[in-house]
Amino acid sequence: MLNLVFDYDGTLHNSIEIYAPAFRLAYKELVEKGFVEPRDYSDKEISYWLGFSAAEMWHTFMPTLEASQKQNASMRIGKEMIGLIKEGKAKLYPHALEILEQLKIKGYNLIFLSNCKRAYMEAHIEAFQLEQYFTGFYCSEDYGFIPKYEIFNVIKTRYTGDFIIIGDRFQDMEIAQKYQLESIGCLYGFGDENELEMATYKIHSLDEIEQTICLLEYPIRDHTSVFIKE
Repeated sequence: MLNLVFDYDGTLHNSIEIYAPAFRLAYKELVEKGFVEPRDYSDKEISYWLGFSAAEMWHTFMPTLEASQKQNASMRIGKEMIGLIKEGKAKLYPHALEILEQLKIKGYNLIFLSNCKRAYMEAHIEAFQLEQYFTGFYCSEDYGFIPKYEIFNVIKTRYTGDFIIIGDRFQDMEIAQKYQLESIGCLYGFGDENELEMATYKIHSLDEIEQTICLLEYPIRDHTSVFIKE
């Protein structure tokens, strides 16, 4: 069995469509409360934080903000995004569901791994009926926002066979590097080329993914174990 571990935001979901307005709303409220100075953020600047867990994002973005203020702002962003998902504003990349269906038909095991909160993940599962495609769902909130590669340490004990990591950010490539796995870096997402430098293959469109998986599938059959680098 070949297990495909998919990141979600920036890999399957064009999350800037709902994250940017939610971010701006939360930032505006921080300004109104006098916690931060007014500032306009471009979509490009905002997109940098996609792929980070909520805890990582606020710790890096505004380390001096009080913990309660970070938590409130994070909750505000999450609530707004879920509202937008329910309004039908969330957009997957073109052909995403069709591609997932084809991969499932071909016998691959699809696993969802995201640096997101459970409510956000569940809203997407419901909106796009993702349970039809994925056999397992893993979000960072369920594991105390530990790094993705540590969550993968749990995943690899639950599935037999080989793994390919698919994602658009350094957090995804970190899994592949630490466990010596093949990986696909998604350049159409929100990471830059430097982040994806160590990917086995890089793709510019989700439409390229099936062919790329085929290129990876047979060479990795020689590898029978998965282990973490020191």
